[in-house]
Amino acid sequence: MLGIWRHIVVGQFPSVHPRAHLVLQVRGRRTELGTYALAVLLHDPSGALLIEQSGTMQVNEPPAGVVDLESPAILVFDLPLPMAGEYAFVVHLDGSEVARVPFKVSATQ
Repeated sequence: MLGIWRHIVVGQFPSVHPRAHLVLQVRGRRTELGTYALAVLLHDPSGALLIEQSGTMQVNEPPAGVVDLESPAILVFDLPLPMAGEYAFVVHLDGSEVARVPFKVSATQ
């Protein structure tokens, strides 16, 4: 996962960052075919869960000769930002944490 931004500044709290995008690049091998549970969670600075999006991802047989598999996923959120501090998107695949994208939120001075 690649983070384009790591800091959001808002005018006041609580706030919302409209239409924030999280782009995932899921990679695997041709031996990892099947159905996987995928979940993306957003935690606020206190650890409270603000957003949970989950579903399944199906990885099918690729064309002959293809060994490495890649699949992008673009998620769009209206991010609730109740307080200043460190937030984190956490990505789970089949119940295991596979990525964490932290970002900081503060108010203008």
